[in-house]
Amino acid sequence: MDVSANERSEAGMGDISDAELIAASRTDATSFGVLFDRHVDRIYAHVVRRIGPSMAEELTAETFARAFEHRTRFVPIEESAGPWLYGIATNLIHRARRAERRQLAAYRRAGAVAAGSADDFGDADDRVDAGRAAERFVSALEGLARGDRDALLLFVWEDLTYEEIAGALRIPAGTVASRINRARRQLRAAPGQAGEYLMGAI
Repeated sequence: MDVSANERSEAGMGDISDAELIAASRTDATSFGVLFDRHVDRIYAHVVRRIGPSMAEELTAETFARAFEHRTRFVPIEESAGPWLYGIATNLIHRARRAERRQLAAYRRAGAVAAGSADDFGDADDRVDAGRAAERFVSALEGLARGDRDALLLFVWEDLTYEEIAGALRIPAGTVASRINRARRQLRAAPGQAGEYLMGAI
């Protein structure tokens, strides 16, 4: 998403925590703009990974619109608002599941997951093998329960901790661990080279 950082975030608000910005935005809406600038690129990238670029700007904008609308509900368990925003984005992604299925199908056709291209692999034989493994991997990813896939991708793609994922999905951290472990077991059960591909992917 081509959004440049707002100059106000460079003008003395860089040391203010997300929780403080959200609290301030209850009386000064411009404070929320700083929060937007801090997180918009990561939220947009996550939405693109999940559903592709066609709806990413729309869902990213809606994520922040909803966050602003419900900012009084933010509970500052963590100083960062990232998990909260990922949680809102995840809920919106669920409403666009057809778009997510199209994106997974695109990954299958491309023979890679989320990033990379055929040029990232060695010779032609390696590219064919990697493409087949990626196809099996994506098929296994599609087969995960929705909650397991959400937890796994927030952990793998966004580097959130179990505690942050718990905050994003509003579930206990122990449930996050169970979902991620179950997803990994299911993906490792993919046949042939998919298991090897998995070890590099997650």
